Amino acid sequence: MDGVRDSAAHHRLGQVVFIAGAAALGGFLFGYDSAVINGAVTGIRSRFAVGAFAIGLTVSSALLGSALGAWVAGRLADRAGRLRVMRLAAVLFAVGSIGSGLAFSIWDLAAWRVLGGVAIGMASVIGPAYIAEVAPAAYRGRLGSFQQLAIVLGIAVSQLVDYVLAEAAGGDVRGPLAGFEAWRWMLIVCAVPATIYLLLALAIPESPRFLIAMGRPAAARRILAVIEGPGVDLDARIAEIQAVLRGERRPRFADLRRAGRGLLPVVWAGIALSAFQQFVGINVIFYYSSALWQSVGLSVSRSLLISFSTSVINIVGTLIAIALVDRAGRKPLLLAGSIGMAVSLATAAWAFSSAVRTGGTVRMPSPQGLVALLAAHVFVLFFALSWGVVVWVLLGEMFPNRIRAAALGVAAAAQWIANWLVTVSFPTLGAWNLPLTYAMYACFAVLSGAFVVAFIRETKGRALEEMG
Repeated sequence: MDGVRDSAAHHRLGQVVFIAGAAALGGFLFGYDSAVINGAVTGIRSRFAVGAFAIGLTVSSALLGSALGAWVAGRLADRAGRLRVMRLAAVLFAVGSIGSGLAFSIWDLAAWRVLGGVAIGMASVIGPAYIAEVAPAAYRGRLGSFQQLAIVLGIAVSQLVDYVLAEAAGGDVRGPLAGFEAWRWMLIVCAVPATIYLLLALAIPESPRFLIAMGRPAAARRILAVIEGPGVDLDARIAEIQAVLRGERRPRFADLRRAGRGLLPVVWAGIALSAFQQFVGINVIFYYSSALWQSVGLSVSRSLLISFSTSVINIVGTLIAIALVDRAGRKPLLLAGSIGMAVSLATAAWAFSSAVRTGGTVRMPSPQGLVALLAAHVFVLFFALSWGVVVWVLLGEMFPNRIRAAALGVAAAAQWIANWLVTVSFPTLGAWNLPLTYAMYACFAVLSGAFVVAFIRETKGRALEEMG
């Protein structure tokens, strides 16, 4: 009898993992679509004969769409359902990627990138929300980590695809490949995982919480029976969800303010955390590293391979963070990350200062080139094992219950804006003075550590109701 119960429990857990994994595929597309542009940047610049400013606007345009997608996703999900938003995001991913690959001008490309960005923003909101609503309490933390893991896997796969396609085109991102230049295929291929995401979103069940909110408790009961198991009083669970829904009031932005004194300090802390996460320049690595390594003398193939290896380091760091965040605590990981990022970024700035331009060719001396490569990998490792994961954990924990949703929305918006500022400015700043640009990112890493010491409270082991 025990063996039968164990088998049923494993089967139920397998179903829940499948459901959460299907939802997290939106995170995979989030990472893939936002980073795949890395391999295509040099081809886009050459094909449309544009400068650093236009490239910065084009690459960053997806982030503007992401802000819009994140803004509308929550309300749309509450009205139309979680699954319909997932399906819409999948369609927008596919259409945006195909349109980008077939673009006939730089501004046409930017417009398609905005559309894909809307899908990114939707996926960034709906995936974690859906997983939290369908995951049993005992597995919610681990299943919730699927989203971040899926994002870093998406980044890594996009870099591998970029490398494979460039190699198939003879090591040239503008090389012909089945009737199109290779960089176009880099963007078009995103339609494949987008289609898989759509098919999975058609196969998984709707959120029980949404069904109850829509007055469909019988449908919710059938889904709860699958994900909660036979030992749970389903009537009590439905009554509990109904009671919570009746007592909920959507927080307003006015709740984030103190009378006549601006935003609450904890809201400012969340905004600053989000800004520092981006101002250290992490997305320069994921959006521009291929072009960056080519600008200091590496071949297309080697630069794309390095970008892939950096993405693998990102996965390793993320797994380390998931393993340590509940053991070491939030603040120690953030501080370790700030120190590691500051040292590695300063080292990269020193190494890039040795680059020598001869005619139209840029070269770095052998020791400094190796140092720059190692510093970039160390930077990504320290970011991934600290600020990459821990900031999202803190943003979910640090705000009082009464303002959590609204405050998290403001902090997330601040993160998209900071990401956009770094992304749109890097091509111009890097062309002007690359070592000084990296030195600036190193300064932000130092400031991020000082900010954590002065203003961030440890949330490890504290109940959400204790946050005030």
